[in-house]
Amino acid sequence: MEFTTGGRLEVRITPVDVGKRVSVRQLANEAAPGAKFTDTVGVLTSWDAGVLSITQRSGVSVRIPESALVAGKTVPAAPARRRGPSATFPELARAMARAWQPMESEQLGDWQLRAAAGFTRRANSVLPLGDPGRPLDEALERVHAWYAERGLPAYMQLATGYEGTQEVLAASLEERGWTREVTALVRTGALAPLGDPGRPLEDAVSRVTLSRSCDASWLARYQRITTPDPAVLKVLGSGPSTWFASVAGTGGVPVAIGRCVTDGRWAGFMAVEVDPAARRQGLASAVMTALARRALDEGASAAWLQVEEDNTGARALYDGMGFRTHHSYHHYRQHIPTA
Repeated sequence: MEFTTGGRLEVRITPVDVGKRVSVRQLANEAAPGAKFTDTVGVLTSWDAGVLSITQRSGVSVRIPESALVAGKTVPAAPARRRGPSATFPELARAMARAWQPMESEQLGDWQLRAAAGFTRRANSVLPLGDPGRPLDEALERVHAWYAERGLPAYMQLATGYEGTQEVLAASLEERGWTREVTALVRTGALAPLGDPGRPLEDAVSRVTLSRSCDASWLARYQRITTPDPAVLKVLGSGPSTWFASVAGTGGVPVAIGRCVTDGRWAGFMAVEVDPAARRQGLASAVMTALARRALDEGASAAWLQVEEDNTGARALYDGMGFRTHHSYHHYRQHIPTA
C-alpha cells in the first residue's frame, strides 16, 4: 500500500469519507517504543469521538484511535475481479432471494421483510436493498413489530466485501445492540466447467436422478429439517426453475442430494449433501454436474452458491470447481433486553 507523497506518510481521509472504502496504517501499540505498523482495509463506517470504525471484507469491525493513525487514503470501492462471471451485488442478491422465497413478505421501502414459519434465516429475515423510506430507528421498530406478530425473532441479512454492500448499515445495527450470528460466503463461477468435469466422473453422474419436486426420500437426506411442514416444501419448491437431484441409496434414503435454481444467466446451487459413509466418492461433484447440465440446457452460464465460512471441506471442494468468493453475508439478530 502506498501512503506517501514525496516520501512522507499522509492521512488523506477525514470524517466526510464515512461510507467509502479506505486503507489505513496505524500504530500497532501507541505506548510501545519503536511500535510497528498495522494496515487495515475496509469501509469506514464511523468516525466519532476520536475513534474510527472500519468494517473489513469479512464483516469484522476494527476500531482505531485517531491518535494511532499515521496514514490513510480512499481506495476503489471494489477490487478488480480476475476470474469468474462479473456481477453487481444487487443483481446477485436479488437472484439469490428469488431462489429461496418466503411464504409471506412485505415491502418497507426498499427493504423486503420475509417470513416462512421460521424455516431458515434466509427466508425469515429482512433483505435491505436500499432505503426503507423512513428513519432507521422507525424502520427497525416496524421490523420488530412485524416479526413479533409472527412469533419470530427479527433478523437482518446484510452483506460486506463488495461495491454496494451494507457495511454502514451493519455498523448501525451493532451500535443498536444487534448481534451477528452467522457468516457465509457467496461464491460465483463459470457454469460450463461444472457440466464437463471429465470422464472419471461419468459413472457417478449416471446415477443422479433429477426431479421437479422433492419427495419424502429426498427430504430424509436433507439435514436442515426434522419434519417437512408446508413452510419447508414452499421454500424448497420456490424459484423460477427449480430442480432436485438425488443418488439412490439403501433403505430408500439417497446417499446424495442437491438443489439448483435456474434464473436467467444464473444457476444457484443449494442443499448439496452426501451421506458421511459415502463421501470421497465424487457424489457431490456428480450431483452438481447433473444439475449444471440441466441449467446449461435452460440457458444459464454463471453459477453461485453459499457456503458457511467455517465449512472448510465444502470450501475446498468449491475451490476445485473454480468458485471464488464474491462477497460475505451475515445474519444479524435483534437483541431484546430482558426485563
